[in-house]
Amino acid sequence: MTTESPFSIRGKVTLVTGGSSGIGLMIADAYVRAGARTYISSRKKDLCDGIATELRKHGECVSIPADVATAAGRSQLVAELTKRETALHVLVNNAGTNWGAPLDTYPEDGFRKVTTLNTEAVFFLSQALLPLLTAAGSAEDPARIINIGSIDGLRVPSVDNFAYSASKAAVHHMTRVLAVKLGARHVTVNAVAPGPFESRMTEWLLDNMRDEIVARCPLGRIGAPADMAGIAIFLASRAAAYVTGAVIPVDGGLSIASVG
Repeated sequence: MTTESPFSIRGKVTLVTGGSSGIGLMIADAYVRAGARTYISSRKKDLCDGIATELRKHGECVSIPADVATAAGRSQLVAELTKRETALHVLVNNAGTNWGAPLDTYPEDGFRKVTTLNTEAVFFLSQALLPLLTAAGSAEDPARIINIGSIDGLRVPSVDNFAYSASKAAVHHMTRVLAVKLGARHVTVNAVAPGPFESRMTEWLLDNMRDEIVARCPLGRIGAPADMAGIAIFLASRAAAYVTGAVIPVDGGLSIASVG
């Protein structure tokens, strides 16, 4: 007699925002290959549809393009998902943006753009999807909200990304608050705080500071897709059913490394 692995997510329904590139794509690809029915969402319809087509070579993937930074976009995404599913086992709030500028000239519109998508959208999309999440969760295997934060929300960053670091610190604490509020409703809430991974958002950073980052990293490298896949599958699986309110760095030790 065989028993299913505690790390299995086969048959679960998952949604990954910002799932057409970067860390979101790494997670979506991992979920599809692990046998989950995976929905991806991003602003760019052609890109989102194209990535879903590629991922369907390995399993189930559906594109629902939407701008989750807006109330209308979130409503569109929730309505479309609700047409297709009666329950959602895993929500990955990954969609995010950044804005870099010196302290003395950091613009209000840039700050607002970052916090609207990185923080407000995480809260309001989670709120809107609670009926589907609570329909999926049980005491033994809760539904999951996985928020993608950043090590820049754990430490003072070395670059001028004031809104980004503040927004990710807010996501980390929101994760803890929601974990307490939603535990009784059989929904766990955890955050991943990635270090540098290859993505459009980190392109400038890695083009200009890769050697310095690698030298400071205790594990001596940049994050790889398999590193993100591992934590994302763990948090979505039965193995993490008793984990909630955690903020987990996936950064090769960068967030605890000495600057000097």
